[in-house]
Amino acid sequence: MIDYRDARPGDGEALAAMAAAAFTETFGHLYPPADLAAFLDEAFGPQGLPRQIGHPDFTIRLATEEGAIIGFAKLGPVGFPGEWPEDAIELYQLYVKASHLGAGVGPALMDWAIASARSQGASALILSVYVDNHRAKAFYARYGFVDIGRYDFPVGDTIDEDRIMRLSL
Repeated sequence: MIDYRDARPGDGEALAAMAAAAFTETFGHLYPPADLAAFLDEAFGPQGLPRQIGHPDFTIRLATEEGAIIGFAKLGPVGFPGEWPEDAIELYQLYVKASHLGAGVGPALMDWAIASARSQGASALILSVYVDNHRAKAFYARYGFVDIGRYDFPVGDTIDEDRIMRLSL
């Protein structure tokens, strides 16, 4: 049975490990080892994702199975350069372990993200997705997200093309 709950400070280490594993299994083959290691440390190391648990700017929702984290979604202030509505919210990550793709975890986390953004009075939910992640882009499009431009996403010294997508709420 899959359970959903908000992240707690004690979840930091397990959440970081799950996030790093999910990113690596999906994208790790794209980067030189040094670039991948630098990104994982910045995004999911002690000063990254674990530190954001309980931070007033971020909300993190977990999907767990038998106590193990199998997915998560993180919301916070829009961090992309450019002009954004003050009340827009960014979906920073929505990760699901490969072993649980197709089990309804992604849709449950997306439903939570949209409902949470709406309950905070947001006018838009913004995210970025790797240009060649066709499965994720199709998933977001099913929810009504539209492509609104390019974003250069750094992974170490490698710069990927991401697409910025917006859902008007």
